[in-house]
Amino acid sequence: MKKLVVLALFLASSVLSFGCGATPAYSGKERARMIARNWNYQGRQISDDIDHLLLLRGGGELTKWHVQASE
Repeated sequence: MKKLVVLALFLASSVLSFGCGATPAYSGKERARMIARNWNYQGRQISDDIDHLLLLRGGGELTKWHVQASE
């Protein structure tokens, strides 16, 4: 019984420690570009929210920015 528990703990720890994080999915440059793109998008959305709050733009426009879905 002890051997079974030790084996189960060993397998669980090996799966959790090596898992999918062994190799990075993106290079540092790609990751920096993704982060910059997301910060830019969030900044534009904040600008839209402030314009809406201060009634600087009509309510019919959801956003004036050209938003594309990423693949």
